[in-house]
Amino acid sequence: MTVKRIAFSVRLCAYYSLVAHAAVNEGREALARSAHGDQAAFAMIVREHQGMVFSMAYHFLRDRWLAEELAQEVFLHLHKNLRAIQSPAHLVYWLRKVTSHRCIDQARRQKLRPRVSLTEYLERSPEPAASGPAPDPLLADVLGKLTARLPERSRMIVILRFQEDLEPAEIAEMMGIPLGTVKSNLHRSLALLRARLERRGAASLGYRSGKQKEMSG
Repeated sequence: MTVKRIAFSVRLCAYYSLVAHAAVNEGREALARSAHGDQAAFAMIVREHQGMVFSMAYHFLRDRWLAEELAQEVFLHLHKNLRAIQSPAHLVYWLRKVTSHRCIDQARRQKLRPRVSLTEYLERSPEPAASGPAPDPLLADVLGKLTARLPERSRMIVILRFQEDLEPAEIAEMMGIPLGTVKSNLHRSLALLRARLERRGAASLGYRSGKQKEMSG
């Protein structure tokens, strides 16, 4: 039985390897055809990556219409620069980088204060965990409102770290800033959010306690 299980695991790994290899080849072919004017291939690229681009834009801007407009601008820009894309992995990097910078520019132009939902309880861990319970919707909403007060660059770093699950080194390369700046920015942002969350919790507790005293009196 053990030998059979090992053989099955080997075959399964080989199968997934072939699937992944085929997906990479398909992505390369789509890029090559798109660069030569194949609109159907470009539409396939848009369908594959529009969810990621829209999600980043929406969580940063917190406005569906603006996020859709920004996503369209990103893919229009991509269409004009297809020959510069070297691989499917480079495409994802390029889309994240362009989306990040356009989100920050959009927020600064319109002086928006968008909200972003962190996927982890800040009081539990400063880094995203691999798995865990679903976030409390009320807590997520509070975190979104608190995060809205972060500066634009800090907000995007938080989104790239927690939503896109990028390492600090990847964020630094993508945003064109030193790694130390990313790390210190994350540290300050998360510490600030924790402090604000604790203050809101204390204020809420004091309010409820006061109301209970009024009702009992």
